Amino acid sequence: MDEVEQKRILDTWLHAHRGLVHKVLRAFATSQHDQDDLFQEISFQIWMSIPKFREESSSSTWVYRVALYAAMKWSKQESRRKAKQEDLDVSFAPAPIMPAGENPQVTWLYQQIAKLPPVDRSLMLFVLEGFSYREIAVALGLSESHVGVKINRLKKALAKKSIN
Repeated sequence: MDEVEQKRILDTWLHAHRGLVHKVLRAFATSQHDQDDLFQEISFQIWMSIPKFREESSSSTWVYRVALYAAMKWSKQESRRKAKQEDLDVSFAPAPIMPAGENPQVTWLYQQIAKLPPVDRSLMLFVLEGFSYREIAVALGLSESHVGVKINRLKKALAKKSIN
């Protein structure tokens, strides 16, 4: 595959799956600056993955999986970097972004999802995007029943938090 074709596929996928990528960005990065950085990392990882795509899954599942793994890796690196900054006492915590006109309940939901461990966070993002348990299981390498149990527990935990 040549670079022109790879670029065309990247542009097509980023446009077609921008909602998926946006959800991952919101769940893993709170500030606009961090979201921009993470978007660059996700775009790069998708670019690098294109030659490996064998159409054994849909492009949306592929993009989602690449985006999630890139976000999890980026998040871990950012946590380490921020911990080092805190040791130096030079960091600051930017306020979470709430897009103009967004429902506060949606903002609350994304804030709660952002607090989850990476695998649970990715599960909830798949659920929000409407993927089936089977598709989620394939993408994350889990059994379908395990996915169902974890999602059920996560929903119950979020429901409890919303009542309190």
